[in-house]
Amino acid sequence: MLREALETEGRRAALVTPDRDLARRVAGELERWGIEVDDSAGRPLSQTPSGTFFHLAADFAAAKAAPVTLLALLKHPLAGGGMEPAVLRSLVRRLEILVLRGPRPGAGIAGLLRALHVAAKERKQIFFDLESGLRRLDALSRPLLHRMDRKRVLLTDLLDAHVAFCEGLAATAQEEGPVRLWAGEAGEGLGDFIAELREAARDFPPLRGADYPGLLRTLMAGRVLRPTWGRHPRLAVWGLLEARLQQADLLVLGGLNEGTWPPEVRPGPWMSRPMQKDFGLPLPERRIGLAAHDFAQAAAAPEAVLTRSLRVDGQPTLPSRWLARLDNLLDGRGMAIPSAGRYLRWALEMDRPAAVTPWRAPRPTPPPRERPDRLSVTRIETWIRDPYALYAREILRLEPLDPLEADPGVAERGIAVHAALEAFLLEYPGALPPDAEARLVEAGREAFGDSLAWPAVQAFWWPRFRRIARWFVATERRRRA
Repeated sequence: MLREALETEGRRAALVTPDRDLARRVAGELERWGIEVDDSAGRPLSQTPSGTFFHLAADFAAAKAAPVTLLALLKHPLAGGGMEPAVLRSLVRRLEILVLRGPRPGAGIAGLLRALHVAAKERKQIFFDLESGLRRLDALSRPLLHRMDRKRVLLTDLLDAHVAFCEGLAATAQEEGPVRLWAGEAGEGLGDFIAELREAARDFPPLRGADYPGLLRTLMAGRVLRPTWGRHPRLAVWGLLEARLQQADLLVLGGLNEGTWPPEVRPGPWMSRPMQKDFGLPLPERRIGLAAHDFAQAAAAPEAVLTRSLRVDGQPTLPSRWLARLDNLLDGRGMAIPSAGRYLRWALEMDRPAAVTPWRAPRPTPPPRERPDRLSVTRIETWIRDPYALYAREILRLEPLDPLEADPGVAERGIAVHAALEAFLLEYPGALPPDAEARLVEAGREAFGDSLAWPAVQAFWWPRFRRIARWFVATERRRRA
């Protein structure tokens, strides 16, 4: 509807809605025609590329380089690490497969380096490029991580270390970090926010370093960026307040669902209605009255379109009370609100191809020398049910990746425990030595091997094995006697 309005010279149109998600989606949809619409509510700073990069760096430091936060930061478009972005992405993907998939490594960059050495030992390879990249990341992030570990630290110190880390990480082989980080409207907005925060932080009391990301996210959530130029002169997205003060030839009223327009009225948790009235505070119903006023004013435009969504986030919705009243009024007079079926058909046809040619199912036929000459019984069942799955596994050698920060499996624990018991029993088939428990614990340490570097193994598996060793030695002494 908004795009069609531009076909008439001089015609102005606007979407009026209190639903910010709907407003952002409409603005994004208009970009398919190269139209950048002016959204009066702006865009939250935390959702801009620079703002996202900034708070991802804080989350990375707070989580001590946990895999999820590490990947989110290093895969951000602004991350450069002093090298070509394509080279950094390649290194990050290799690091993810070698180290980050599976059980969570130890805390900090030191834990990642230990996990990388374990992976290198298993594969009998040396990954110089990954190790140098991790050491560079360690040098950049160490000041911020050190401050985040403190119980009491000044906000200005945290902010300075945070900015220095982001600027260093944003640098590429050709561009300096500050040039990339503070570029564009988003970079300028982030710079203004940091300058104001640094000014206000001089009187801020010391805080716990771990609380810094939450404080930063809360402060950034209230910061909004509004474009200064380059938006379409005849299209706009307005909130209810802006719509009171402006006019357009066509107004599309969006989000006419109960709970959105009018908003849901929630009684305050601290004061009852009589208490609010005695204090001179506006009652919750006043918001509904203002929303009704905004609806009546917007619906009186030269041309108005009333729209709602049947579902929001997959949940069915109720029409706004004003739509229900209009339906009842017109139904009593034998009339009805005209449908927008033409626009719905257009919306469906926009992304529908002219013709659909079904692609035939894959029929892999590898050369005979590549085919397996033996299969287990379960593989035969897979072969009959899904030949392509067998082709992917046996011919292409494809294996699913382990999840990030996965809990170590019970199978691996069982293998290590049985290997330790077997080694101990083979070494002492007769009488047990006086320090049998210590000998069994040492055999367990050898059986667990490099997996003891994983925090989950060290925290859960190893104490359980110590209890197993104590019980096993006591039981064996009685049995052998």
